[in-house]
Amino acid sequence: MRAIYLRELGSYFSSMIAYITVGLLLAVLGLVLWVFPDFSLLQTPFASIDALFEISPLIFIFLIPAFTMRTFAEERQNATLEILLTRPVSPWQIVFGKYLATITWLFIALVPTIIYVFSIYQLGSPPGNIDLGQIAASYLGLFFLGSVFCAVGIFASSLTSNQIVAFVLAVFLCFVLYYGFYFISKLASFTGSLDAIIESLGIDYHYHSISRGVIDTRDLMYFICLIGLCLTWTWVSIKKRN
Repeated sequence: MRAIYLRELGSYFSSMIAYITVGLLLAVLGLVLWVFPDFSLLQTPFASIDALFEISPLIFIFLIPAFTMRTFAEERQNATLEILLTRPVSPWQIVFGKYLATITWLFIALVPTIIYVFSIYQLGSPPGNIDLGQIAASYLGLFFLGSVFCAVGIFASSLTSNQIVAFVLAVFLCFVLYYGFYFISKLASFTGSLDAIIESLGIDYHYHSISRGVIDTRDLMYFICLIGLCLTWTWVSIKKRN
């Protein structure tokens, strides 16, 4: 599995895909936080980085599928997946090795955003007058959110040899998992009866729960179970080709 992990991570950073996606993330967040008037930190009377954690899930819905769409689709398109399956590694090791490489990229992509936190830290009156505990919890929630999207993107990529199809499918699945249950819970037929239960099935419910600064084991288990489910489906998809 270590060889798969290093191979996949090396392929990311030996091409421009990792640098472009990290650059896009920083550029879009920079525009949102400092330029767009509806979110600009310079237009608010408080030193708060909440806008970063509000807009990041929407960016991740498109950015992460664009990054993960080649994970298995390219292997199938180039007929290298069959060769990889003949090596002395199990399908599960292939899946998990590739997944570890994608969340390593995710971690690397989030690290530079600390500069925005440092900027807000300095803009506080007095400097440092921000809730670092809540920010740390929000980063944890954002990392788990991105980890789920990485698992979804890998699963979508394992179903097809077409990278565009994998991207569209992953975007759709990420959107449904994040926003879908919230919209369904607001339907008149569920209001007042099952709306809270249905809403709690969505990623946004647990993400915002952690972002408030309260790290609940139920929220963490939700993300871990969802990641495990997506990786299991990916394993089943790859196992069928073995």
